[in-house]
Amino acid sequence: MAREIERALAAFRKPPVVTPDRQTIDGDDAAFRAAVDLRLQNLERQLDELKGRINGLLFLLAGAVATNVVLRLLT
Repeated sequence: MAREIERALAAFRKPPVVTPDRQTIDGDDAAFRAAVDLRLQNLERQLDELKGRINGLLFLLAGAVATNVVLRLLT
């Protein structure tokens, strides 16, 4: 009887969540932790993209300033 109850309860439990770094999380907060990990990874990716764009704008600005200085020296 006890084994039947344990099997019935096991059917209603959520399966363990595996995080992107292959760690298994058991418990009620497993889904929350997995969601937070996913959102942090997306945020890191977006931050890297933003850094790349800012670097590109800084190089563009430096190139424009250098071009302006060269043109003023030549005229």
